[in-house]
Amino acid sequence: MIFMRTSWAGIVSCLVLLNIGVVVAGDTNSLLDISRDGMLLACANRDSGTVTIVELGTHIKRAEIAVGKHPEGVSFLGDSHRLAVAVYDDDRVVLLDADTGAITERIDVFDEPYGVVSNRDGTRLYVTLDYPGQVVEIDPAVGSIARTIESGDFARGIALSPDQSRLFVTQYYSGAVLAIDLASAKVVDQWPGISNDNLVRQIAIHRQRDKAYIPHIRSRVTAVHGEGSIFPYVSVIDTAAGEGSRRKRIPMDAFLGNLVTSNPWEAAISPDGRQFYVVLAGTDDMFACDVVDDDYREIAYRKLVKLGKNPRAVRVAPDNQTLYVYNALDFSVVAYDTQSLSTKATIAVTANPLGEEKLRGKILFYSAQQPIVGRRWISCASCHPDGQQDGRTWHNPEGLRNTQWLAGLAWTHPIHWSADRDEVQDFEHTIRGPLMQGRGLIRGEVQKELGPPNKGLSADLDAVAAYTNSHELPQSPHAKAGLSAAAQRGKTLFFSTQTKCATCHAPPLFTDSAVKTMLMHDVGTGDDDPGEKLGPKYDTPTLLGVYRTAPYLHHGQAATLKEVLVNNSGDRHGTTSHLSAAQIDDLVEFLKSLPYEDAESAASAAGLTKIDR
Repeated sequence: MIFMRTSWAGIVSCLVLLNIGVVVAGDTNSLLDISRDGMLLACANRDSGTVTIVELGTHIKRAEIAVGKHPEGVSFLGDSHRLAVAVYDDDRVVLLDADTGAITERIDVFDEPYGVVSNRDGTRLYVTLDYPGQVVEIDPAVGSIARTIESGDFARGIALSPDQSRLFVTQYYSGAVLAIDLASAKVVDQWPGISNDNLVRQIAIHRQRDKAYIPHIRSRVTAVHGEGSIFPYVSVIDTAAGEGSRRKRIPMDAFLGNLVTSNPWEAAISPDGRQFYVVLAGTDDMFACDVVDDDYREIAYRKLVKLGKNPRAVRVAPDNQTLYVYNALDFSVVAYDTQSLSTKATIAVTANPLGEEKLRGKILFYSAQQPIVGRRWISCASCHPDGQQDGRTWHNPEGLRNTQWLAGLAWTHPIHWSADRDEVQDFEHTIRGPLMQGRGLIRGEVQKELGPPNKGLSADLDAVAAYTNSHELPQSPHAKAGLSAAAQRGKTLFFSTQTKCATCHAPPLFTDSAVKTMLMHDVGTGDDDPGEKLGPKYDTPTLLGVYRTAPYLHHGQAATLKEVLVNNSGDRHGTTSHLSAAQIDDLVEFLKSLPYEDAESAASAAGLTKIDR
């Protein structure tokens, strides 16, 4: 823990003169939060695994506290300086004292805590679990879970209604918004997204109007070469009960002429309800808008503000005079005057924990600008945010292709369902091609896919590979306590000579494919897509992490693992037709438990090779 103390002299009196209005701390999930008294700002540093505390009277960094792997949300408890942190990859909610920097509680949850909010008096915390799609209610006084509420698939965004009676929860991949009554813990209202709505990670609640705002993208999977398929949106939700249209989708590319922007991450509404801000992590922009109380236009463009690298959070101070933006890959928070939108202060919140090469690679991976992208509408992170998948099956020129998770990629080359690339550097073809239309990262000629290596031809391209290959495989939450009895039975079936599952999905990586031995298999799915150009044989995907990567198969036509096993025509995808329904369920339980051990250590012990860049 890094901790610095500064004098509080003059800060409190200064804040009193500012006539701070009443605002609830932490009523909307964010990587940033501001204490209700306006004295402290907390920032979750995902790459560093820390939370930084900043004194807002002086804009001085007061503390940096190690909390765990990949913190994704922070919330002050009520009007106190106690802070809750959702630590995504440690499956834990951490409580700490922001005045002293001391961690007071570590509360384990099932998996992937993402958004966290506090009620007004600080007696309850509500945390979304991205997987399996739940909200846990935590009593911070005793440091334990009081209730678990089912909230659909992949719950991320969370906010409390102004009257504290309801939670609003967003589903990451579908864009659906649920209203949960806290008295009954039941879903009492919902606002479905349309089929294109995607990557909804946050929701902002208006305190004076019955409105909520969610930044997200549109993923239109049928566009030729993907062009124009991904657009930034703000959906405005009418949270009041009633019939008719209750959800408006506002394209942000229409805010300022036809200026293309990319990858909205978070939004904020000023405490007085008059201003709306949204940060765009792909093009490093922020739109500052006026809230229009007409139930029609909703928001009106005021100004475009150019930001630092990869902005992921925005918050407005309780006094309505300052807004704060977190530029995640500059490792800084920038304070802006809300009237002039001029910079007031820049606060370094953490040191670069990635090293120079991976940092450069991550900047390029998230960038929707030259030299990697020509028309600003897409970045690598549009489909692979933080190395995860977007839950979509794209109509690519070669046929239907389900987006794959990047976790463990360094161990599981070749790349793509068609194994048409043996190194990340081969994506120079995508960068220069119709999809991204960038200038490219190599000067001169590019080697063909699967041909002589492109590695070593560009430091920037090697940096992209170093970052892309850095995503680690988390242990399955279904195996935290070891394999269940059902999973043990499923394991026996998986490794049996009757099913032959392990013939192609061999441990420790649960695939038989490697860079030097590219094995392709026809499992009977190639004829399902009349637009297929490269099938019917496909590379064997790893099964590690398969519990959270639906839909399945190269064309995404299996919604569940059970469908993969049951819809197996001719037993070409393992031999499963003889299995009973109970045996199928057991096999699914085993698949959900992968990896049940440290897969990377097992791969190293087996003499397998990891590709670092």
